[in-house]
Amino acid sequence: MEVLVKTPLGLEEVCAARISELDPGAEIVVKPGGYVGLVAVTSCGDPEALYARIFSEVLEAESVYRVKTSVPASLEDIAEAAVQVARGQVDSSKSFAVRTVRRGRHSFTSLDVNIAVGAAIQRELSSPVDLDTPDMVVRVEIIGEKAYIAVYEGSREWVKMRPGKREAHEFFAKISVVQMPYTGPPKSCREIGARIGRAVQAFEVGELVVAPSEPVDARSLSEFLQGVLEGQASRLEVQQRAYGRRPRIVSVVVQDLYQLVRARRGEPIIVFEPEGVELSKTTQRLAELYSSARRINLLFGAREGIPKGVYRAADLVIDLAPAMTLPTELAAPTALLATYTAYRMTSIEGVEPEEA
Repeated sequence: MEVLVKTPLGLEEVCAARISELDPGAEIVVKPGGYVGLVAVTSCGDPEALYARIFSEVLEAESVYRVKTSVPASLEDIAEAAVQVARGQVDSSKSFAVRTVRRGRHSFTSLDVNIAVGAAIQRELSSPVDLDTPDMVVRVEIIGEKAYIAVYEGSREWVKMRPGKREAHEFFAKISVVQMPYTGPPKSCREIGARIGRAVQAFEVGELVVAPSEPVDARSLSEFLQGVLEGQASRLEVQQRAYGRRPRIVSVVVQDLYQLVRARRGEPIIVFEPEGVELSKTTQRLAELYSSARRINLLFGAREGIPKGVYRAADLVIDLAPAMTLPTELAAPTALLATYTAYRMTSIEGVEPEEA
């Protein structure tokens, strides 16, 4: 094998056709070993040139590996071959990581391969290991009884958290989302509530306060709250499976809007309504309010909007999208993203507010 390509499921034949257009003489195997999502170029006139063209021109190819050697799928053979392939590309001045994908039945796991290959390269080449942002990656792709090995620069990998990135969930921890309930047909109330519940849990805000400003229909409010809790629970379940940390469970409470504003005088209160100023004109003040507070309250209306009397108690009234009306379920997540972006941009531009 000269080149191994990974594609989204269902696009194997499309990817193979594109490769054939680049090199009509290439021998291509779709789904080698019966494994979906793979396309193998077993022979071609100029493997390096074809590899480069696939990498730059075939968008259906999510990953492209220039296979340097293939060996029987045993730990000893793989480790020995990996050292030989890495020699000249990995040394004591370059960190490395081993990534293995194993397909088929074997007496070892992918982790076993990573450990064996990593130990051999460290012993022979004295290269330090960096599992997060390595200079070089030694790739082992096992298909049935054969292992295929490639080496490439670590900068080619798409990594969610590179050095310099800050985890966003910490920013939202001291934000209180104050949401007026959506009222109307029970089914609509439950659906809107579920969307809001999923959104606030996705951002892991400090709390969600459902805050009516006047008497509301009990059935509508009940459906809305049930939707909020269901949406929150569904998103939390996803987070617990996907995150390598324990997600924050958003507190959900109910309080009269006017009493909440009175009780939280002294805390930053920001209203998001069309009568406000554009966000771009408030970034400096927004950053100052966030940095100086232990809790910051973001207020969102529903059908009726935030009562205008509350504006007088607000530190800021912001219009997120002038001349546009955002649906109730989009207001809070849109504002949370916009607020985070504005704060981070203000920090980048030199203010660098200190978080309380």
